Amino acid sequence: MLRHLLLRLHEGENPEALRNRLVEVLKTIPYNEVVEVEQTLINEQLLSEAEIQDFCDLHTAVLDGSIDLGGAKAIPAGHPVDTFRKENEALKAEITGYERLTGAMDTWDDAHLTGYLLGLRTIFNSLADVDKHYKRKEYLLFPFLEKHLITAPPKVMWGKHDETRLQLKKAFETLTSPLTTVNELKTAVATACNPAVEMIAGMIKKEEEILFPMSMDTLTEDEWYKIYQETPDFGYCLIDPEDEWKPAGMAKVEKQTYMETDAIRLSSGAFSIEELEALFIHLPIDITFVDKDDKVRFFSHSPKRVFERNRSIIGRDVRMCHPPGSVHVVEQILEDFKSGKENKAAFWISNFKGRFVYIEYSAVRGKNSEYLGVVEVTQDITGLRALEGDQRLLSYEKSK
Repeated sequence: MLRHLLLRLHEGENPEALRNRLVEVLKTIPYNEVVEVEQTLINEQLLSEAEIQDFCDLHTAVLDGSIDLGGAKAIPAGHPVDTFRKENEALKAEITGYERLTGAMDTWDDAHLTGYLLGLRTIFNSLADVDKHYKRKEYLLFPFLEKHLITAPPKVMWGKHDETRLQLKKAFETLTSPLTTVNELKTAVATACNPAVEMIAGMIKKEEEILFPMSMDTLTEDEWYKIYQETPDFGYCLIDPEDEWKPAGMAKVEKQTYMETDAIRLSSGAFSIEELEALFIHLPIDITFVDKDDKVRFFSHSPKRVFERNRSIIGRDVRMCHPPGSVHVVEQILEDFKSGKENKAAFWISNFKGRFVYIEYSAVRGKNSEYLGVVEVTQDITGLRALEGDQRLLSYEKSK
């Protein structure tokens, strides 16, 4: 019956009448049947993927409220789907802000045009973060669904992602074009902004009612954990997840990454070794790290270092890297850091070879506040101390 009614829908019959018929006849529609019908219609070449995509939003409107999610699996905290859903909540909050702002358009006046524009640009700047959400679906989730022979929803959704990206781009271009009156802005809202917001809201509904329950039923814990490991490489949409997740009793899974095989993955991103080396060379500060056993483990080797370093100090006791006259200060810093009495120690030299140098030692601690070592950061702040007035992004000039 669902298959029959959806074919009638695609033939152009009244969506509202068909929705009423769906609710009346089927009462509830399990989400997996929606997916199965779309997949079958494509497999039997009764409808093309392009046709499914064209009517995707109409399907959502017809099925809204009548899809049965009662049997959907629970989603543990920190699970990739938990992250997707929290991102959707953040997106919905932005959409609510947009609706609140545009809902008062009848009271807008030209005197406050700049304020309305600023509010809309701020909201759309946040909504643009949805691209990271979509990319994680496209490059992490969809490949696993396709391995399970579920191809229609990923292809249709990817097409809707691209439509949304184009509409967001149109909205940005419209909001940054010369708009001189409120009437021009209202036209921009109607023709460019509203469609983009509606597309994002519609995709949230498709994810919550179809994609996520289906994915939870389909993927193994092993596959979800691989997705979980890769998620930080793409970044998060509007949130910074705090919960960690790993399937209970699961053996270690080797991480496969889209980056180079020598990539170093951190909690907030990833670098290749080449990128990490270059980053430390180009930082406007010098860094030296001493581990919990007081051994020098790392230093950045910028060509403009304040204090010279060479690789012979690696593995040496930090006390041996300072003149005898200052060793007692080093001892005191280490003692205070290890005991938890202090976390920072700052020094400065007003004339070191004609430069004003600032030196700061910071205790490095783990998640449970355990002492892991100390990092020394040194910076030539001669130029910073001479700054006056403002230098904003809009007045950026190349350094001479």
